[in-house]
Formats: sequence, structure tokens, C-alpha cells
Amino acid sequence: MEENDDLNEEINENLSEENNEHTDSSDALTRVSGMYKDWFLDYASYVILERAVPAIEDGFKPVQRRIMHSLKELDDGRYNKVANVVGHTMQYHPHGDASIADAMVQIGQKDLLIDTQGNWGNILTGDRAAASRYIEARLSKFALEVIFSPKITEWQASYDGRKKEPVNLPVKFPLLLAQGAEGIAVGLSTKVLSHNFIELIDASIKHLKGQRFKIYPDFPTAGIIDVTNYNDGLRGGKIRVRAKISQLDKNTLIINEIPYGTNTGSLIDSILKANDKGKIKIKKIEDNTAADVEILIHLPSGISPDRTIDALYAFTACESSISPLGCIIEDNKPLFIGVTEMLRRSTDSTVELLKQELEIQLRELEEQWHFASLERIFIENRIYRDIEEEETWEGVIAAIDKGLAPFTKHLKRAVTEEDITRLTEIRIKRISKFDLDKAQQYLESLQERIAEVKHHLANLIEFAINYFKNLKETYGKDRGRLTEIRVFDDIEATKVAIRNTKLYVNREEGFVGTSLKKDEYVTDCSDIDDIIVITGDGQMMVSKVDSKIFVGKGIIYVAVFKKKDKRTTYNLVYKDGKGGPTYIKRFNVTSITRDRVYDLTTGKAGSQVLYFTANPNGEAEVITVLLRQVGSIKKLKWDIDFSDVLIKGRASKGNIVTKYSVKRIELKEKGVSTLKPRKIWFDDVVRRLNVDGRGELLGEFKGDDLILVINQKGIAKTFLPVLTSHFDDDMIVLEKWIPEKPISAIYWEGEKERFYIKRFLIENENKEELFISEHPKSYLELVSTDWKPMVEIEFPKPRGKEAKDNESVDVEDFISVKGIKALGNQFITEKVKNINLLDPLPFEPEVPEEVENIEVVDEESLASGDDAENSKGEDGASAGEPTLFD
Repeated sequence: MEENDDLNEEINENLSEENNEHTDSSDALTRVSGMYKDWFLDYASYVILERAVPAIEDGFKPVQRRIMHSLKELDDGRYNKVANVVGHTMQYHPHGDASIADAMVQIGQKDLLIDTQGNWGNILTGDRAAASRYIEARLSKFALEVIFSPKITEWQASYDGRKKEPVNLPVKFPLLLAQGAEGIAVGLSTKVLSHNFIELIDASIKHLKGQRFKIYPDFPTAGIIDVTNYNDGLRGGKIRVRAKISQLDKNTLIINEIPYGTNTGSLIDSILKANDKGKIKIKKIEDNTAADVEILIHLPSGISPDRTIDALYAFTACESSISPLGCIIEDNKPLFIGVTEMLRRSTDSTVELLKQELEIQLRELEEQWHFASLERIFIENRIYRDIEEEETWEGVIAAIDKGLAPFTKHLKRAVTEEDITRLTEIRIKRISKFDLDKAQQYLESLQERIAEVKHHLANLIEFAINYFKNLKETYGKDRGRLTEIRVFDDIEATKVAIRNTKLYVNREEGFVGTSLKKDEYVTDCSDIDDIIVITGDGQMMVSKVDSKIFVGKGIIYVAVFKKKDKRTTYNLVYKDGKGGPTYIKRFNVTSITRDRVYDLTTGKAGSQVLYFTANPNGEAEVITVLLRQVGSIKKLKWDIDFSDVLIKGRASKGNIVTKYSVKRIELKEKGVSTLKPRKIWFDDVVRRLNVDGRGELLGEFKGDDLILVINQKGIAKTFLPVLTSHFDDDMIVLEKWIPEKPISAIYWEGEKERFYIKRFLIENENKEELFISEHPKSYLELVSTDWKPMVEIEFPKPRGKEAKDNESVDVEDFISVKGIKALGNQFITEKVKNINLLDPLPFEPEVPEEVENIEVVDEESLASGDDAENSKGEDGASAGEPTLFD
């Protein structure tokens, strides 16, 4: 209160000075530096220490600590109205009831310290809790065990001096890391992410054992996180969080888990906004969330589910980044430390608190043993009779002291007047019923407990480890990790954006754009795409899609540009200046500076493109060159195969074709791909295909080779190996598809309640097909893609009999190849313990003759699904179709 009076006086003085100066001169400068310098700093310090940033000692902000203290004071085992708890907390917290109620709801929603009853809101949907008069709370058993210990708590006066409140609660658990904390103060903020309960305990145990440990965030909303750049929760770190999206069927996606920091409402809003902007294309969205998240996204026919999943991550709140900031209060000062150091300090603090509790317990036990020993001496030796003739209190004390003296040598401390006073308070009834044997047993039990506590103190680290193990065993059930840790693949927005607009070109005037609707249509594109343009004089430019751009007259080629594309190969024949020789070249365009003009010729005036094709898969055609009849030229016509021309850089001059004048160039034969088959790997960490050598090698793939995927539901599918493909967790087979190799499967037929076996070939490419029966109780037991699989049957042991010997079955001999929809043959009628896959019989398939191909150095990417499926180029012309210029 005195500080408030001082503040008011200073403000009044400053205001009076301001009025005086203003009276003297209207141009006078009013100085309020005193108020800003002193009181603003005080205010900032108050917000940092008393409101926004948690203390490292117990992990609580002041309002949270006061809520927990109030709950403890009100605790009688029954639920209390939250409104009652809020009112009680206001005795300690000098702010409004709304802030207390909100803080209490946040603690309750974390399901650790408060046992809640009623509608406390939903972190998944974002629904708010009911009014505090309708909901109830009490301390959880975990909170009662871990947070409170009044005998070792340091107390201070409340803001009005009427009550005592804890300076810090003696929390014996890394609570700050378990609950997380977020706050914004004046010039300072904190963001400590929540971590997994069990993992924190395991890390504390490792720290006590002197072992290294790593801890990563875990969120109640589950989802997926990439912690590659977590940086131990320090400033500058970052994690990426994603929703868990899977494919329900070919036209439906399902979101079962959402990223931290969102709810189903905000997530759906972001998806609808992306759809409105044309970034993604959806038909409708359903929110079936109740106890668990379930958001169904229905796609229009013809829209790729895999591409839509990537687009959801790229353009909606299905993926976001979180930047942690480890700031805590220690000794009334802000301190920036990582989560590893936070856990170390919390664990060390727990050990110290356990030590203090053991020391107090030891003192109390020794006091109990001391008085129990005195009581036994007092009663057993009938010392109480020595006071019968004493008439004064001093005499009584002296008589008892004298009577005890011969028997107190074994005691651990001297007898005090207070001890003697307690002996005089023993009732006659207790003396008359005193049992020497029971008294001795009690003393022995106290001695055992004292020895036990001393052992714990002597082996404090071991005691602390057992303490943490007990917490894990008692309270760790159903507290496993919710958020899956995974390394994310980087998604390029331009590759997954829905093509939501159309690109047009005016070739003669040199304009390209989305608003030239009266001119020639080129292709569909998105508003974040780049476009590549090549003109008849051999100039090339890449620019951002816009409504109308001038790129140069005489446009011969325009298409959507893909960065780092080393498969699209450009075949070019050009005349080098007026009257100059003709050159031929093949090149890729992998990197450029946007809006910069590049020369594909040597740059001489009068250079002209005579022939040009863009080939999305490295096709190399055969062309016929016809010369003009000039002088005594004998050979006027010959063929050139582009496959004989090496693929070089964009700036290369090329190979000379002729020094004579070319009349025209004709396409003789369309080309085939000259690129070497690509090696493709599957990285199980990110669950994606790659060409960088990460993970398991699937094989070498040519342009039309497919991948085979089989899942646990008994669904098989073949498709092009597109890098953006998604693979669900229930996938059990992923390999290069060999069309003539049969698939063998054993499954339980639900209706007939028998195991059936079948062998089949994939009949329809790029289509999901169920190869077990549709009965709801049917399930796939095992599947093999070996040429000659072998299966072992294990039989159960009948009661009182020996188990039947295992049987081996040659699947190829057992059943022939049938259609994929065939039921198959009944496999076995007896009860089966296990059906195991054995090593297959040897088989060597015929190896086709290899065709020598040209290798493109440093292949990085595969064609997108659209490019791989279509034989058309980006501008609508067939791959390898020439553009001719006389």
C-alpha cells in the first residue's frame, strides 16, 4: 500500500510539473522520465516474476501455485465447485476471478494435477468449459503425493498480510516439462512445450544414474512431430507438427489426430480457405469428432489423394511450426535454459526435497523412540510414585528427573524439562494397562524404521531412483507417447498446388498470362507456378505466373517450369547468326534466376531456332536435315539421331550440323527415353520414396515400371513410383512389381470359418483390389511375393497328448494361379497354432536383355504423377513432337 501511495505522489508531482511548464510556455518540453524510468521497470519486473513466467523450483506461475494451495486447503476428499475454489484463491491472488478460472481450466485440461467433474471444455474441438459454478474439481492422487509437503515448504505472507502462502511448492517431479508453459511478459516471453510423463521419469532416472538422455515434446492432441531442429527447447529451435492424415478410400481422406496449437474448428477453417483460394480441391468436409478426432475430407473424382495430402500440409494448418523458448525464473531472475538442463535441475531438486523429508522423518522417529523409551522407564520402574509426596511443580519435575537418571544412559539425547512434562500428562488408565511386551515391540519397530530411513539417507540416489520408479508404476498407466516422432519430407508448394487457373499465350506479340482468354490456351496452372518461355531467336526466360507478362515476340514454347528437373530434356537445332553454321544440342534447365533472359544460342545477331522439342522423359527423336541447293553441294539430305548427342548444360554451344544453309528440318521418327533406369529407395523414417540412396533399395525403374503395395486389409495396388506417394502404417509389402510373378496369400474366410489359400496375378494396374473375401470377420494371415513360397503349419498341443508335427507346404504345388477375385482353395480344417512363411524354393526368372541407355548425372527427382501418366508435354503437344521453323 505504501508503494501505491508513493506511486500516486510521483504521478501527481509529474502532472503538476507538466501543468506548470505548460502554463509558462506552450512549446515547453514535458519530462516524465522519472515515472517511466522507475515505475515502468517495476511494472515489467512484476509481470515477469508474478504473472507470465514459471519458476524452475516448482514449475508454477503464481496464479497456478495459489490455485493448488487453495485446493489443498479445501481438500476433504470430495469435489469442490470451481467457483468456490476461485473465491478461495482470491485471498492469495490480487487479480480478477476470470484469470483464476481460466488458469484452473488450463491445469484441469492437462489431466494430471486436478481430478475434474463436469464440462471442462475440449482441447480437440476448442469448446470452452462450462461456467465455474457448474463444474467441480479436487486434487488428483498424483498431486497429493508429489506437490505438497508442508513441513519443508517455505511460507510467506499473502498480499494483504492476512494469510500465509507458499513461496514455492515442494514439487518432486519435473512438472514444468510435463505440463509445459507459455507466457508473454514485458520484453520477455516463454514457451516450454509439454513432454511425455513416462519419458520424463525415465530421463530423471538416467540422470541420477549418470547416463545421457534426450527428451522431446509430446502433445495431448497427438499428431506427428519432426524434432530435427528442436535445439533442446532453446531460443532459435523449431519443431514441425502435422496432423495424421490417411486415405480412407480413393475419394476420401481422414484426419484422426491434429497438430498441437490447433483444434478441429480452426483446422477445418484453414482447409476451407485453401479450397476457396484454389490451393486444394475438395468436394465437402465432415467433422465427426466426439471423444476422438475424425474429420472426413471428400475429394472430387480425378483428384489424387496423395497430392491432396501434401497440399494440406503445404497450404493449411495441417502442418505448422512451433518455436520453443526455454525461459524460467530462478532466484527472482529470468534464466534461459534448455529442457535438458530443466530436467537436471528438477531432478536434483527432487533429490534435495526427498532428503529433507527423510531428515524430518528421521528426527520425528527418533523423537518417538526417545519418548517411548522414557515412557517405558517411567512406568516400568514406577517412577510416577516418586512424586506422590511432592507439593510443588518444581519438586515433581526434580523427583522425576532424579528417578530417570539411573536408566537414561542408553538414550540418544539428554532428558529435557519438556520430556518430563509430557510424562506427567500420561493418564492413570494408560499406566494401569501398560504392556511391557507391546512397548518393546513398538520400540523395535521404531528402531527398524529409523535404520531404514538412515539407509535411505546413506543411499539417497538409489532411494530417489526407486521413488521415480514408483511414480511410473503407480501413475504411468495410459500415459504412453501420443505424438509420433518422425522426420518430415520437405514439400514443394508448387508441386502439390491444384492448378486453379489457365495459362494463355499470344505468340506473335510476346505476351503470356492468365487473363489472355481470347488468345491461345497453353495449360492449367496454379497461381504460384513459374513458367518457362523460349522465343524463336533462342532466348529463354522463367517468370512467375501473372495476369499478363511481356516475355519477347515470336514465342515458340511455353510451359510450367519445374525446379531441379533433370529429366525434362530439350532438343534444339539453331542457326548461329546470319549466314552462320547450324548447331545441335541437348540440355536440361535445372536452375535459373527468375525474369532473367538467357541465350540458348551463342547470342549472335540473327540467330534462329530451326527445330525444338521438350521431352519430359528424355526422349531422343530422329530428324531429317534438308539443305538448300547452293553451288556444288552433293549431299542435300541426311538423318540425325538425337540419342547420339550428349546431354550438356544450357549454355553449351552444341555440335555443328552443317555450315551450309538449311532449308528445313523434318521429324523422321519419334524418340524413346534415353535416360538410365532410376534406382528408387524407400525410407521407412519418412515413409517416402527417394532417389538419394536412403533406406531400402526397391530396384531400378524404367518409365513404365510400377510399384506393388499390399496392406493388412488384403488390398493390393500397383502404381507409378511417384516421390510424393504416401504409405499407410498397415502396409506389409512394398516392392517393384513384376507382372508375371504370382502373389500367394493365406486368409481366414469369415463366413466359412476356414483358412483359404490362393495364388493370383494383378489384373488391373493403378487400381486397388481386395483379394480376400468381403466378410467382416475375414482377415489376411500371410502373403508372399516369392516365386516358389514355402509355408509351415504349427499345430496346438491337445490336452494330455503330444502336439502334431509341423507340416511344410509347397504353395506352388498346392494350388495353381487363379483370378484375383477367386475364393481359392480350403487350406486346412484342423485347428492351427501358427502359419509361418519359410525360405522359398530356389527359382531363377529369365532376365531380359539390357538396352544401353544414356545416364543423366545426379538424377534427383521423379516425374510427378500427372507427367508420368500422360504422354503429352506441358504445352499439350505429344512428347517429342517438333516445332518447325523455316
